[in-house]
Amino acid sequence: MTEWFETLTGLQDRVWQLLKCGVADRHAPARQPTLATVGPDGRPEARTVVLRRVERSTALLEVYTDSLSDKMKSLKTSPWAALHVWEPKLDLQIRLQADVTPSEGDAVADRWDPLPEAARLSYGVVPPPGTPIDAALDYEKSADQGRFCVLTLALVHIDVVHLGEAHRRAAYRADDGWAGQWLVP
Repeated sequence: MTEWFETLTGLQDRVWQLLKCGVADRHAPARQPTLATVGPDGRPEARTVVLRRVERSTALLEVYTDSLSDKMKSLKTSPWAALHVWEPKLDLQIRLQADVTPSEGDAVADRWDPLPEAARLSYGVVPPPGTPIDAALDYEKSADQGRFCVLTLALVHIDVVHLGEAHRRAAYRADDGWAGQWLVP
């Protein structure tokens, strides 16, 4: 019997399964991937985000942010991002490249409404994220729907490395219909 990591289709299916699991299970490694952007100064920036939505049929992912966060400044300069997921139980690294579209206001009210109050407090902190303060807790959390922003990541490239007994690496590109290609790990 063929293992999931031995075929391009099996590997790609496992990637999407893990991403979907990240939305459904708060303990799954894909729940909190690392999002990397290019800062306005051209330097790389990386931070942990929460994966909120996965749609394989359109190759779209969603994460949420405060519209005044540093990542928004970065995305205004360069509207691209990469996500990184490490799945230790499977020895699997997933790297995703995407074009990013931010949406705010009425367009994302359906995402705001189901958020628990504790989660809403992440959008509207005063002063805004990244502002220098005198002491560690010199800020206030308040839910502000006007600062709630959904980042839609339209995937363009998936790179997967399986570090099993024999290392395998594959890449999948939107512009070739996600067919997949083996690469040297």
